[in-house]
Amino acid sequence: MTATPSLQDFLSGRPACLRKGPIALILAEDRAALAETLDHHLRLGFRHILLASPEPIAQDDARVTNVVWDTRRAAAHVEAVNMLVRAVPEGTWLYYCFSAEFLFYPFCDSRSVSELLSFHADERRSAMLSYVIDLYAPDLGRWPDAVAIEGAMFDRTGYCALARHDDRGHVRERQLDFHGGLRWRFEEHLPKDRLRIDRIALFRAAQGLQVTADHRFNIQEYNTYSCGWHHNLTAAIASFRVAKALATNPGSRDRIDGFVWRNSQPFTWQPQQLMDLGLMEPGQWF
Repeated sequence: MTATPSLQDFLSGRPACLRKGPIALILAEDRAALAETLDHHLRLGFRHILLASPEPIAQDDARVTNVVWDTRRAAAHVEAVNMLVRAVPEGTWLYYCFSAEFLFYPFCDSRSVSELLSFHADERRSAMLSYVIDLYAPDLGRWPDAVAIEGAMFDRTGYCALARHDDRGHVRERQLDFHGGLRWRFEEHLPKDRLRIDRIALFRAAQGLQVTADHRFNIQEYNTYSCGWHHNLTAAIASFRVAKALATNPGSRDRIDGFVWRNSQPFTWQPQQLMDLGLMEPGQWF
């Protein structure tokens, strides 16, 4: 049996599977909904998926490579994403998420992620804004880890955007800080630097590009929601990650008896639902 390589060793070998994108990096923090996470992203058409996990996880699909990485440490995505950026050809489209997270984009029920990114590149865009939409189980008594694929709920209202400022207090052009979901309703249980729901999940590798702990990039144009002349596509990441943390972490689990409130709505797992609520935009793509 071949030993599972570390992420560093795998990337240093410059494997052929990384020569052309789009490539997904999925950081498995645990096994909750992991099979569903992989299946979902394979259906979207990613050419290859790197599954990073603290312990080896057997995989049968040739499109998935398991690599060992400490995904449970704080900001585990930073070094992993930055190493991947350096290991692939410049211009390669990349995506990253965590286990129990699911990428959605306009018309993803009928169009592949390659079609999406081809159009986005034609609009001279090198990154795509996504909103992390919190999913949660309707009953923590039945689903104590808050992960329920069947019966998942989410907030249909309660989202807002605030101006983003640079270190000198100046407003950043075409950048906003987005808030909402469980991070807004249960903010007292979350660190102040983890309250935003925006993430640049899809982006092209570029020389010197680096992601930061707060899911932004050091190249400011990558952090913009659209170009300067019209609206662009945006995506969404439906995520159980915050609900799972709130329901299982010692500091919050005994103080939360459920997540459902008057503005909860069943999640249909269809992109049209998210577009109807303004949680992602088709831009000029029809």
